[in-house]
Amino acid sequence: MYKRLSSVMFPIFAVLLVGALVWGYQENQEKNAILIKAENQYQRAFHDLSFHMDKLHSEIGNTLAVHSSSQGMHRKGLMNVWRLTSEAQNEINQLPLTMLPFNETEDFLSRISNFAYRASMRDLTNEPLSEKEMGNLKKLYQNSSEITKNLQDVQQKVISDRLRWMDAELAMATEEQTMDNTIVDGFRTVNKKVQEYPELDWGPSVSNIYAKRSVKKLDGLPMTKEQIQSKAAKFSDADSSKIQVQENGKGTDWESYTATIDHAHSGKMMMDFTRNGGMLISYSDTRPIGTKKVSRQDAMAKADQFLVNKGYKEMKAVNYDEYGNLGNLTYVRKQGDTLIYPEKMSVRVGLDTGEVTGFQASDFVYEHNDKRKIPKVGLSEQQARQKLNSEFEENYVRKSLIENDYSKEVLCYEFGGRINGSRYRIYINANTGMEEAVEEIKPVNQPS
Repeated sequence: MYKRLSSVMFPIFAVLLVGALVWGYQENQEKNAILIKAENQYQRAFHDLSFHMDKLHSEIGNTLAVHSSSQGMHRKGLMNVWRLTSEAQNEINQLPLTMLPFNETEDFLSRISNFAYRASMRDLTNEPLSEKEMGNLKKLYQNSSEITKNLQDVQQKVISDRLRWMDAELAMATEEQTMDNTIVDGFRTVNKKVQEYPELDWGPSVSNIYAKRSVKKLDGLPMTKEQIQSKAAKFSDADSSKIQVQENGKGTDWESYTATIDHAHSGKMMMDFTRNGGMLISYSDTRPIGTKKVSRQDAMAKADQFLVNKGYKEMKAVNYDEYGNLGNLTYVRKQGDTLIYPEKMSVRVGLDTGEVTGFQASDFVYEHNDKRKIPKVGLSEQQARQKLNSEFEENYVRKSLIENDYSKEVLCYEFGGRINGSRYRIYINANTGMEEAVEEIKPVNQPS
């Protein structure tokens, strides 16, 4: 009996064993193929990074080598610097550096990129590179030379010792000190040296991009939990005894309070306030949203009334979107006959009842200025209109204060209309006639 059983089972087990071996072999081959592909991508990105940093160094040198009045060559050189730093940033993002402190180098390249872009885009004939900017380029030339040399040293070791990025990634993940960390140590060295470079004066157009908002810069006395509880009760029309207040970021630049109210049935209301002045930053009602029953017009009317009731009486809706059963509106403050775009906020409406379920006002809180001075216009509306494409079909025009690519507030004529079958807003500088911005408006975003 055992003979017969073994004669039947043995071939079955043999087939299963062979199948398991074949499956394991195939799995191993596929795994190796994936690892090889990842390794090749890492190697390509690293060698491209080394190449583009070398080219960046050369391009800065070329820009410095020409005469100070060669605006055309300066523009060309700066555009190439911007392109090369963008390439280098892209390659850094392709490397497994998430666990490795390389943020100083990334920030350094980002600042070079923004400086080069903004300088190259301005009218260098009327506003050539200043002595300070030329001095910055000289320092960047020296710094990029050092970074390039360090990367090339790592590159040489990678090639000569046949180092693998997969091993470096494993070393970072396991913090295994016995493994060859040549790549890891090389990038740490680059980052450490960049960190030691003296801070350059990039000018306001670049510095404003990296300026950190701090609640400590806000006016107003620090609020207590009890005061925030009272503010939350007033805003939500709720019993203050049912409101829980939590302090956030104590001792940091982001001190704030979060007030929470549990709904009787489901969901909760949450409000964030600044510690200084107790200004409302955001409001969210997490109640379930039912089937859409409210029209766009009714949703906008409800949102308008909500802002008026909460003390925001000078707001104008400029955008409307729908996502699912929610309507999202963007508002900006109106001062006289001018829209102040930096002072914007967003309101979310549940399209089942039309009630406001969300409110985000951080930009409004940080940028609000009751004493903001609106610049005088240098061009008439008709003169600005002449700067538009002749095929542009105008629907409306209004004055708007916006922040341009150089982080400067500029007064514009905002023209809304159609061209090429799509809706656009075109912002024409009210003093120079330059096109400061062009914005395509999706079909649901028609101006009110």
